[in-house]
Amino acid sequence: MSVEDDDVRTGLRVRQVANWVNLSTPLGLLAAAVGRARVTRGHDGLLLAHGYRLRVPSAPAFTVGNVVLIRIDDDALARRPRLLVHEARHATQYAWCVGLVMLPLYGLAAAWSWLRCRNPATYNVFERLAGLADGGYRLPMGERHDQGHV
Repeated sequence: MSVEDDDVRTGLRVRQVANWVNLSTPLGLLAAAVGRARVTRGHDGLLLAHGYRLRVPSAPAFTVGNVVLIRIDDDALARRPRLLVHEARHATQYAWCVGLVMLPLYGLAAAWSWLRCRNPATYNVFERLAGLADGGYRLPMGERHDQGHV
């Protein structure tokens, strides 16, 4: 294991602790319970809530703290290996936004995107930084790739 590996693991641990302290992960676990999802441990300190049953939001997966709430089945998830990379970036965003503060910020970013193009993701800064293509979103016309790095 290299020093770089230790730094990555330390950063992920900091994200994990920050999202517990800022209450976003506990909120994610509450959402998993309400949505009758089965929670398992995932990579990089994420908790995967499989079988989320509520209709809101309509995305195949979404993240609250370090909890990724997954609506699609395991086979569909396996066909989209970059989706969990995208959702992990959202977990990092929760840590940087001091947890629950991210919810209204995300809502404002989604509203801005909706006003610009009638799509809540295309110009949403959080989705763009998490990687539109990794999340299964279409890139805006004329863009070859997105950055997807937070």
